Parts: sequence; C-alpha cells; structure tokens
Amino acid sequence: QLQLVESGGGLVQPGGSLRLSCAASGASLEKYVIAWFRQAPGKEREGVSCISNSGASTTYSDSVKGRFTISRDAAKNAVYLQMNTVESEDTGVYYCAADEVISDACGINWQLMYETWGQGTQVTVSS
Repeated sequence: QLQLVESGGGLVQPGGSLRLSCAASGASLEKYVIAWFRQAPGKEREGVSCISNSGASTTYSDSVKGRFTISRDAAKNAVYLQMNTVESEDTGVYYCAADEVISDACGINWQLMYETWGQGTQVTVSS
C-alpha cells in the first residue's frame, strides 16, 4: 500500500527558496500521477502543481507558475517541489497526493481523484 511522506518545509524569508520532498514507500510512484496541494490558514485546500507518470507533462496554478517547479525521480521514488521567489501568500501546509493512473496529463482541479495523501509539511514565509 502506497504511503507518502512530505518533508522540507520550514520558515523562509520572502524572496527565498525551499525544496519540498515527497517520499513514497510501499509502491512504485511510476504507476501514479502526483500532485502538490496546499492549505493556508482559514482557506480551502488548493492545487499547486502536478506531474504525469513520465514527468513529461506538468501543470501549475497561476499563482505559482514561473516560480515553482515540480519534478520526479524514479530511482529515489520521490517527487519534489522547488519553490523559488516565495511570497507570504505561499504560507500553508503542503500536501503531496497520488492518483493511481497512467496518463500523459494531470490536473489539480479535482482533489477527489487523488486517493493517497501525505500528512503535510508546514511552509511559513515571513521576514
């Protein structure tokens, strides 16, 4: 059974960078489309980015496009979210999630399609 564990969160200053990791165990991530979601205090959880099985296709929300980069490493069975030029609005708990499907595309608008979720990692952007 697939399990996901996020790490890499912490306190970062505005304009700084952070890399989040999503480590998988129990199954190979090659069978899964992976996404990152986040939830800010007092707000609903929202999609941030996703990556297809092969890694050839990625999707980003408008708020992070050009600043965040999602990637995956089959050898390490992990997915990463590189966060650059962070803003205070990026503060929140970040979750990785997996959808067991083979697809050349991915989406972040329908959270229910992702069956497996990690416990989340806190990111705080503050000076």
